[in-house]
Amino acid sequence: MIFGYLGVFMMLIGAITLLPLIVLFFDSSEIADAYYWIIPGVTSLVLGYLMSQTIRGKKPEKLERHQDAVLLVFIWILAIVISSLPLLLSGKYTLTQSLFEATSGYSTTGLTVVDVANASKMLLLYRSIMQFIGGIGLVLILTSTISDKYGMRLYHAEGHNDKLLPNLARSARLILSMYTIYIILGTVSYMIFGVTFFDAINHAIASLSTGGFSTHPESVGYYHSFPIEIITIVLMLLGSTNMIIHLYIIKGKFKKAFQHIETKLFVVLTIIFIGILWLTLTTHTGLFGLRTALFQYVSAITTTGFQTITSFQEMPYVFNFSVIILMIIGGQAGSTSGGIKQYRVGIMLKELYWNIRDRLSHQRTIHTYDIMKFGKKYDIEPEDLYHNHSFIMVYLLTLMVGTSMFMFYGHSLESSLFEFSSSLGTVGLSIGIIGIETPAPLLWTSMIGMFIGRLEFFVVIIAFSSMILKITKKKVL
Repeated sequence: MIFGYLGVFMMLIGAITLLPLIVLFFDSSEIADAYYWIIPGVTSLVLGYLMSQTIRGKKPEKLERHQDAVLLVFIWILAIVISSLPLLLSGKYTLTQSLFEATSGYSTTGLTVVDVANASKMLLLYRSIMQFIGGIGLVLILTSTISDKYGMRLYHAEGHNDKLLPNLARSARLILSMYTIYIILGTVSYMIFGVTFFDAINHAIASLSTGGFSTHPESVGYYHSFPIEIITIVLMLLGSTNMIIHLYIIKGKFKKAFQHIETKLFVVLTIIFIGILWLTLTTHTGLFGLRTALFQYVSAITTTGFQTITSFQEMPYVFNFSVIILMIIGGQAGSTSGGIKQYRVGIMLKELYWNIRDRLSHQRTIHTYDIMKFGKKYDIEPEDLYHNHSFIMVYLLTLMVGTSMFMFYGHSLESSLFEFSSSLGTVGLSIGIIGIETPAPLLWTSMIGMFIGRLEFFVVIIAFSSMILKITKKKVL
């Protein structure tokens, strides 16, 4: 069953791989490079079709315990491997570098080994397409085009909690439609302020998917334009906001949208961190740095990774440490952003408040443990806190291990923590370590961080654990 389902997704990945060929309709000068995408794309379509025939005509089965995790992990690995082939076939990148770029794309990270100043338009568009698909989710894309026969468990395993309508397929189509409209509006807005169509659509996709791939080495800073920065900020915020909140705002249900734990936390974080970044920049440069502080705050908290400053190496320690904290926190649950997520951080802070309140209160006082979620009060059970603790603990332990790996290669604690926080949080901001000259072990460290960060750890852990247990059990028998 899993083999057959993988075939269906393999056809989807093949179709995605062929999409950059659209560029040839507008610029035929790159036709010599077309086979980089045609070979893996067509091969994936054919092999996927043959694999899918194993389940043709059979009644769709529900995924059993842990099969959803195994299937999902294989889907993402398959997507990354196939999507790395165009870069490998070009002869400009090693296997590690090709896999790194594909992982960065699908995980919506934005760290890159590509020299975008000399890259082809097909490659630049390809990177943006991977971020769009990776941000929305491979499972959601397939669900939107066929049906929800593969089950809600696979959908949730990919990190979605945004079933907006009773029917899963209709929910997926609604989400896809909303993102498409945002991209069109973003592209038009960029073009109004002088950005070319090609750059506009790439930046609109990268902003909304909170990916951060740019068509210029200087990122958004290339334009030196406040209106372009504002458009980017709006798109980044849209991408990092829970899709359920989008729907409530569209329906005019503002109370449900704003009486939400993540919305309240975001407002508090905005006031605190924009103030810190602004004061730090003003003190460091002597200039009025509110514009830069605002942009870099949004870029970090939404885990997008665009930048308007030349280099983080030139920034003071307080500035970089604040950015690291924001990258670790991340955006909202049910969005395209990464990090721990504001929902989990909000519950952690509420638990701290409850703990202090209970210690100060009379022993006979009965307290409630609830949070505001989309305009309603929801009780928090001990099991919810247990899961929250587990995720945050695993996240921070992984962050320590990855940071240590960078330090092993001679980088400072600040630089190592910054770079791996960016990888694990699928952000894309770089202090200057990741690039075409980066040693392969560090690229693999970042790759693993991006992969497990995007799939939120436990799906990957459960998938590999269940496979190992199954193999071990067979050997014993």
